[in-house]
Formats: sequence, structure tokens, C-alpha cells
Amino acid sequence: MALQISPAFWNFLPELRFEPTPRRIRAQLGNNTVVDSTSAVLAYEPRRVTPLYAVPARDIAAELIAADPPDRDPLDAVPPAALMDPRYPFAAHTAPGKRLDLRAGSHDLPGAGFRPDDLDLAGYVLLDFDAFDRWLEEDEEIKGHPRDPFHRVDARQSSRNVRVHLGGQLLAETREPVFVYETMLPVRTYFPRSDVDWDALQPSLKQSVCPYKGTATYWSVAGQPKGTDLAWSYETVLPDSAQLKDRVSFFDERTDVYVDDAKQDINSLFRF
Repeated sequence: MALQISPAFWNFLPELRFEPTPRRIRAQLGNNTVVDSTSAVLAYEPRRVTPLYAVPARDIAAELIAADPPDRDPLDAVPPAALMDPRYPFAAHTAPGKRLDLRAGSHDLPGAGFRPDDLDLAGYVLLDFDAFDRWLEEDEEIKGHPRDPFHRVDARQSSRNVRVHLGGQLLAETREPVFVYETMLPVRTYFPRSDVDWDALQPSLKQSVCPYKGTATYWSVAGQPKGTDLAWSYETVLPDSAQLKDRVSFFDERTDVYVDDAKQDINSLFRF
């Protein structure tokens, strides 16, 4: 029988996984380089869907100190069946191992390292991406979290008619959509700004960083609960996502989306 790949992929999530990377990886605090490695791996703790950098301890220019156990394990706040994306803190470890504090000159980074109890990763230390000021792959800065070599973001221009409604109110309609197909996420539609009803939207204070696309700003709609953002745009795009510049996308799961007059079911929008 033929094997469908995506269910097999999910079967690996409960495991501690890793993948070597040939790229030079560096981490900086201020103007000081604390991590410099050409032997890094991308490590995924059980249930985590995005990787962490793990490097040999010899490539870390910092003292590695056994950390005191936390008063309360951060993993206790994670639902037992939750898939762990970057919103969950580094400190919520799902693999057995030892927590480490890092001391680099005048910088103390409590809990910024983790040494897993695994023979295949012996000598490696997983590092908290957010604990450092800057990460580089070769000479290019990486933001948000390390890029996953098994994650794709494909943008495709289309001529299909797409419209977005909220409670009967038309928010956007276009015949020039760009569809974005991203691993493990629903298909997203990006609208030209000229096809969005800007009278219906109001700016949000939220911003986010995607390591594949860039830095996003958000909008909400008057009358919605506070903090319910419905749309976003990548004001600063990375070279691989240049097609998304000056376009706006909406959360399909919070609005009603029609493609060629067919209402979309959020459960059918996922592509793995």
C-alpha cells in the first residue's frame, strides 16, 4: 500500500529528533559572539514543531553551569496534548536532560541551555533562541526561530475570485490573489491593498516575526473582542517572500472566506 507522508510525519512528533546542518551558526550578545559552530544540528524536542539550534559545548564561549530546578516546571502550564510552537517557552522541556545557565562575561543567561540525556546528542547543548540578541546562519541574520529544512512556503499568483466576510460585512474581494501554501498551516490568501475595505479595519499594536516571510503588523475590526486581530501584512519581507510585499491576509478561521463562490471549510485548508 502507498504511504501518505503527512500522517507519517505526525508520528515522529512524540520523539526527540535532530537533523545536521552544514551552515555556520553564530549567536551574539551585544557585539560579542558567544556561539560559533560549523557542527550544529537542528533539534526538535518531543511535541515541538519548530527546531532549536543545538551545538557542541566546545563551540560555546560561555561557562555552562547546572541550573537550579525551577520552583514550578514550565511544562506544567502546557496542555498534555498540545503541539508546541514558538509561543511555548524554551524552559518547557519535553525530553529528559539537564538545564544549564550560561555565563558569558557580564551576561548571565539563566536556563538558556539544555543538555539532553540522549547518546546521539551527547556533547550537544540546545540553546534558547530568545536568550541571545542576534543569530546568524553564515552572514545572514535569522529572526523568530531557526528555519526548518522540512518546512516550505510557496506563494502562487492566481486569478480566482476570493472574498472575505465578517458577519455579512465584506472586508476584501479580489481576482488577483496570491495563495500561500505553507507546511502545517492552512492555505492563506494575500489580497492587493486596493482590494481591501480599509474603512472596516483599525491598526493593532501587535507585531510578529516569521523567519520565512518577515515582520508583520496586524489589524482588527471595530466591534470585535479586544485583541482579536483579523488581518495582517508583512511590511518588511524577506527576499524569498517578495511577492507578499504590500498585500494583506485574513484569518480564515475568524472570518468567512469564499473562493469562486464556494465557502471554505478551515478543516479542508490545511496542507502538510
